[in-house]
Amino acid sequence: MRLRQITLRHFRNVADATVEFAGRQTFLLGPNAQGKTNLLEAVGFLTALRSFRTGDVRLLVARGQPAASLAFVLEHERQGETQVRIILRPEGRELHCDGEKITRLADYLGRFPTVVFSAQDLQLLRGAPALRRRWLDLTLAAMDSSYLASLQAFVRAVAARNALLKSGRAAAAELDAFEAALAPAAADLVRRRVAGVAALAVPCGAAYGRVGGGQETAELIYRPDWAETDPTAWRRRLAEGRARDLAFRATLTGPHRDDLELRIGGGAARDFASEGQQRSAVLALRLA
Repeated sequence: MRLRQITLRHFRNVADATVEFAGRQTFLLGPNAQGKTNLLEAVGFLTALRSFRTGDVRLLVARGQPAASLAFVLEHERQGETQVRIILRPEGRELHCDGEKITRLADYLGRFPTVVFSAQDLQLLRGAPALRRRWLDLTLAAMDSSYLASLQAFVRAVAARNALLKSGRAAAAELDAFEAALAPAAADLVRRRVAGVAALAVPCGAAYGRVGGGQETAELIYRPDWAETDPTAWRRRLAEGRARDLAFRATLTGPHRDDLELRIGGGAARDFASEGQQRSAVLALRLA
């Protein structure tokens, strides 16, 4: 896939601009605060309708404007020339592909992959597990649209059980009913993450070899809260943990507590890698 043209209107500090791209490489040069990062942010938005800088869509719309628009012309290896238009409003997003409005994110994810590498990406190593889970979920959803449905099913199920726990009125029969939905959702998500990380581990290692000069090996390892993929086993585990969960009023076991680990030369990159090694490792993650 190649990006041939991008048009931005009222996107951050870009009032109205069209940029055309030719050749294999493009360099953006200019003074600070002129919109270079905003342009890259817009290109990155194409993949999953998310900014790598903020989760608040309102910040992407220029001050005093009701909406922003992003229009892309792409040369796709399977779909040929494709036009994508995204409209951003404070209350949400609107997406059109070749003139057709797309209402389900699952129908769009993975079609137009982009890779953005920024200084914030170092938090994938140094930050909390939630950041790594978010990266993994976005990456796997872009690879397989059915992953998003699996993730959404789990999020709904664990949120429902947590609401029951927080109410302070959770009876055994009610917990049984909620766990009947949560257990298969957890098992399916773990199964998909095991397969997904295994699929990412090889290109991640290869990318690190290219970036780092081939002197060291890099490993991407899935660290699940519990590695079980059998729904029946998950129901037992949830039932066994009820007393603790009731005390804390939250579900304390499940894929929402999973983590990822990057190892370089056998050691945890977060703890032992140099600044350069950490940057190379995060770039390898993005390139995978």
